[in-house]
Amino acid sequence: MTMNDQDADEIIQQRKRGERIPAIDKALGVAGITLAAVATFFPWYAFLNQDKFSMPAPWSGATRDLPEKVGSGAVASLSSEGRLEKNDPEIKAAVDQLFTATVPLPEEAAASQKDGLEQPFPGSSGFKLMHVANGRALIEDASGMYIVRVGSVLPDNSKLATLEQRDGRWVMITSNGDVFQTN
Repeated sequence: MTMNDQDADEIIQQRKRGERIPAIDKALGVAGITLAAVATFFPWYAFLNQDKFSMPAPWSGATRDLPEKVGSGAVASLSSEGRLEKNDPEIKAAVDQLFTATVPLPEEAAASQKDGLEQPFPGSSGFKLMHVANGRALIEDASGMYIVRVGSVLPDNSKLATLEQRDGRWVMITSNGDVFQTN
């Protein structure tokens, strides 16, 4: 016989009835049973208390409704308090001040728009207005669905100018003057 054959034939001694179980074995046994019980009952707890575990609805933001009047023609994003966001120090601090391209001065941009030199984007935008709630609009295009608000950039690189209700249907007007209506 080789040494390995002797190891395989070795008898393992079992604990006798009168011997005490070590405390670590008891603790591990209790922990295992507790973990199994939690794993068994937690899905039922989550199922019966869905309000505690569900994701919030995308429309439940703390924003205000848009005013009933049409905008003044200038596209500006309003915060939930009704003030312009462009002077907000938090937004100014978050903007990267590194120049990566040449941008025309405001006077040059206004002059080019007056001369009609604005280049239109090729093709149609291909997005549609799906739903409007709490000052936000849900739009859909070929690449997905987006939630936008006044001042947001749209898939055709225009900005959302206004959201208004006409004849019981929501209408979205872009900075290019395009009008989109809910179905």
